[in-house]
Amino acid sequence: MTELERLLALVPPPPSPAETDWTRAEEALGLTLPPEFTAIVRRYGPGTFCDEFSLWSPEKAIEENPGRLEDLRLMLGHCPHPVHPEPGGLVAWGSDSVGGTLAWLADPAGSPPHWKTVYWTRDDDFEYPAGGVAAVLTALIERRTASMRDRGADVDGPWFDPRRSDVHVYLRLAEADGAPPYEERLRILRRSLAPTRARGGFANGGARQDHFATADGRWKLTYETAYGHQIRVAYPPATDAQVRGALLPAIEVMGCRIDAVVPVHGTAHWPELG
Repeated sequence: MTELERLLALVPPPPSPAETDWTRAEEALGLTLPPEFTAIVRRYGPGTFCDEFSLWSPEKAIEENPGRLEDLRLMLGHCPHPVHPEPGGLVAWGSDSVGGTLAWLADPAGSPPHWKTVYWTRDDDFEYPAGGVAAVLTALIERRTASMRDRGADVDGPWFDPRRSDVHVYLRLAEADGAPPYEERLRILRRSLAPTRARGGFANGGARQDHFATADGRWKLTYETAYGHQIRVAYPPATDAQVRGALLPAIEVMGCRIDAVVPVHGTAHWPELG
């Protein structure tokens, strides 16, 4: 099994990834990029693995190189590597959720398929994971899911979310008298959207937060009491009617009612319910 096949088996790609053309990015950077990387982005499209590691689009690669790395170098005061277009400089191709950057050392003495990956973390550490891009992503994803499970998070497996423009709805809930406990309410909610896949969360005293998604990944939800008793849901606009049709009856069966619809990014969706 190749490194790419292992990644595809670990995290199935979306059925219809966004089309990407790296020709313009290669022209703008003056480089031929590793063919394994462009093959990965063709299979997945721009997006994020496990809410943590992002694959950039060609447009973002052009926008961020070399500015992102130069800014980091200036802000942090040191970097053991040059930055492209300096000879052998770093070329960024992805990022993590907290400001870290994934980059290649574009060694002019080595061919692109053999460029080393550098993971420049937010803590100003430099990691050098082995293998090509597929092997690097596989190792990071496996480390991420193992860490989540070690913390006691409920995770059914790694996932990939394509970059897209979702509707975000926050439903603040109130409990009716005799409502079942949190765990049962969560089971009712997930059963109403089944099949679903758990994506982690946390419990801290009486506060809970559980992330999950429908099996096809189209609807992403959080049920919680950590920041108020609420359901947060993100979904493609075309599925609005289906989301309402599934969530509203489930909330009633959970022994709850919608107390308010919280505006997200200045917009209140479903305002007639709040």
